[in-house]
Amino acid sequence: MDLAENPALEDYSLRYAPSAFRSWSPWMIFLSCLVGLSAMAGYALDAAFVNAFGFGNALIGFAVATAVTFPLTLVAAFAIARRHIDIDLLTRGAGFGYLGSTLTSLVYATYTLIFLAYEGAIMAQALTALTHLELHIAYAVVAVVMIPLTVYGMTFSARFQAWTWPIWVALIGLALWSAATAPHAVHHMVKPHVPAAAATGVTVLAVFTIAAAQLSLAAQVGEQGDYLRLMPDPRPGRAGRWKLAVIFGGPGLTLFAVVIFFASTLLVGYAETQTTPDRAAEPVELFTVVYQRMTGSHTVALVLAGLLVLLSQIKINIMNTYSGSLSWSNFFSRLLHRHPGRAAWVFLQVALALLLMELDVYHHIVTVLAWYANLGIAWIAAVGSDLLLNKRLLKLSPPGVEFRRAHLYNVNPVGFGSMVVAAVVAIVAYYGVFGATAAALSPFIALVLAFLLPPILAGATRGRWYIARTSDLPADAEVLPCAVCAGSYDTADMAACPFHDGTICSLCCSTEGSCRDRCKPNAWRPAGEPTLLGMPEKRAATLPAVATASAEEMGR
Repeated sequence: MDLAENPALEDYSLRYAPSAFRSWSPWMIFLSCLVGLSAMAGYALDAAFVNAFGFGNALIGFAVATAVTFPLTLVAAFAIARRHIDIDLLTRGAGFGYLGSTLTSLVYATYTLIFLAYEGAIMAQALTALTHLELHIAYAVVAVVMIPLTVYGMTFSARFQAWTWPIWVALIGLALWSAATAPHAVHHMVKPHVPAAAATGVTVLAVFTIAAAQLSLAAQVGEQGDYLRLMPDPRPGRAGRWKLAVIFGGPGLTLFAVVIFFASTLLVGYAETQTTPDRAAEPVELFTVVYQRMTGSHTVALVLAGLLVLLSQIKINIMNTYSGSLSWSNFFSRLLHRHPGRAAWVFLQVALALLLMELDVYHHIVTVLAWYANLGIAWIAAVGSDLLLNKRLLKLSPPGVEFRRAHLYNVNPVGFGSMVVAAVVAIVAYYGVFGATAAALSPFIALVLAFLLPPILAGATRGRWYIARTSDLPADAEVLPCAVCAGSYDTADMAACPFHDGTICSLCCSTEGSCRDRCKPNAWRPAGEPTLLGMPEKRAATLPAVATASAEEMGR
């Protein structure tokens, strides 16, 4: 059976998620989005920043990054939750065009891959500590185990994340209690046992250097969005709960990151009084030291630490693997005009992560993120600018978010051009061309350029690159048949197709390579006003029975 035809595996990747599939409650979606809190990467990276720059610089740097990324990711999160499309499809309609968003799909896939490998390396450390398995073999084990845990998508993930939260909260709570009740806990928290950090005062350059590195986490909204797209429509009288679930399940993670910062510095501050900074920066060693103070037994402490780290990493890597499979699906569907199914790309994501683990990404993560931040923030800032400025405030682009290939130009210079220019300038700055200060703050250069350029380019192009053409579909139809796959999908996912003489779903449209954009001859540049393409008469004649059928009757 084709993996793409199995709804339990596919999760409506590459297309609009219909209401019949979005059966989870806002609470369940929120719990699934919250797994970023369990990531052990935060504890290791926070320790690295505090030891390098001091507690004050690190804290203010985190706060600056949160203040910048929260509003950007807020507008994206609500657009995803309300329109029920993932970050890749949102990017298409937010100024990038159908092929223009291919670049951002690769950027996003790389983001999920980097963290899958980094979190996987931490998981392998815990497995090695518990079993004495050789580290490189442990890398393979933790990579392979993610396949069965992720292949069933949201169907498995929602249950697993919800039922494991009580265990995780109990384990992390015991660790925090142990560290907090140690003598001079607050002193060690803000004054780490590292001479370089102790001698560092608060400086503007240090604060913004840390904030710049943290800007890479703006791309995290993509992973949150892979779950937020499955939010049910808000019910009357419960819109407030729905909005809170979106806020704290999406951009709210940046607020939780500050909470995690305090937790990690408390834990690391105590651990560094008992062991070396290098060992305290490894989560399994960190929690073993903390638990040992409470239990008095190294063996018991190691078991507790291993259980916490393994559980944490499984939770976060389910998200990293799942989101990676979606982004690779988007990327390759446009390049190859094929979609073997989301589950097939799980194997690619896991294989590439294993390669990065073997290449020791763990010890180079700060450098990798510093470079990657220039790309990630340029992408998210360009999308946020188009959604907020061009669509909402300045009315320079169509108010809707069009994601269907049949209706889009291949490349929209507004978002795509803004991101490319911002990223190139920032990366040039990162390599020192504009001086040491600009190099340290290069992600902020990307942020400013990518946010300011979209309205300039949208005004210059008069918004003509957003919509190539439209489809004249029956206004009373809830679902329509696809002339290619014979499935029936929401009208939001359908377009009129002259090549197949009927309507076509967005997925079949994406994988059609032989039509050569017959429905939009000017796919690369505007030529007059967008055309309105109606349905062929012989197909339209069959619509009444389909249009009146319910979602359940159509077997969505």
